[in-house]
Amino acid sequence: MKQHLFEQRHSADWQRFSALLEQLERGKAEAKACEHFAADYRHLCQHLALAEERGYSSHLIDQLQHLAMRGHQQFYRHRSHLGAQLIGFILAGFPQLVRREWRSVLAACLLFFGSLIGMGLLTWQFPELIYGLLDPAQVSDMERMYDPDARRIGRFSERDAADDWMMFGFYIMNNIGIAFQTFASGLLFGLGSLFFLLFNGLMIGAVAGHLTRIGYSETFWSFVIGHGAFELTAIAFAGAAGLKLGWALLAPGRLRRSEALRQASKPSIQLVAGVIFFLIIAAFIEAFWSSMTYTTPTIKFIVGAALWLLVIAYFVFAGRHRHAPD
Repeated sequence: MKQHLFEQRHSADWQRFSALLEQLERGKAEAKACEHFAADYRHLCQHLALAEERGYSSHLIDQLQHLAMRGHQQFYRHRSHLGAQLIGFILAGFPQLVRREWRSVLAACLLFFGSLIGMGLLTWQFPELIYGLLDPAQVSDMERMYDPDARRIGRFSERDAADDWMMFGFYIMNNIGIAFQTFASGLLFGLGSLFFLLFNGLMIGAVAGHLTRIGYSETFWSFVIGHGAFELTAIAFAGAAGLKLGWALLAPGRLRRSEALRQASKPSIQLVAGVIFFLIIAAFIEAFWSSMTYTTPTIKFIVGAALWLLVIAYFVFAGRHRHAPD
């Protein structure tokens, strides 16, 4: 292709890209105008490569190189904003989102914590109920994990502190797997999320009631109170995200189900992002703090209570003085 034909075909694109660069460099570019910035920058680089390969004039090549250099600077400068966006989401966006989605969050918390507390009380009152959910071998394993004489609480085997990092990774993978299962199953018209919220609540409640009844309450509750503030909250919020997807399918209103699901998916996925953040914190606490026997249960209860208050305050007060993100 001759140079003048090449310029005629693409000059409008170059001018539009140059105008967008000027707006970005002045900090006045609108978000909508930047939606195709990456694609436009990639096309410009392709045009530059073609111009060099075909031996077009140095004037054209210099022009395209200058545009590509400016585009490269803007592209990577705005990519660096990802860290700021992540921090903004953690400090304000996540709690704002939870407050906006309070209906789904409330429903999930009632299902999860309600079944947990209810089953805990029933198992404490009627000890044989534990064997309706767990077989005798599993019950024996749970008792061994929270035996007051154990060197490391909450683990099936006696591990050294050097293995804490391995357990940290295990907790992350296990907990994220449970959370994703609870969230993704909401696509079954919410029935999957409903099931997993109740199932996890009943299982945790049954174990808590049984261990409390046999006299292991101090070791069990001092173990779970710390990381539980983040882990249990995260499971409930994963269920809330799944219930939101399910509700969009069950009651799409005047929208088509596909459109209702698309609209519900954005806040649901954002909730899951916050859930993952909470589960990483929970895994760290569980691996490096909860299983320790070098401190007293009283200190663990104090720290655990402080963490629960911190989580509650975070979702009630964080982000109150900022506009909610779109």
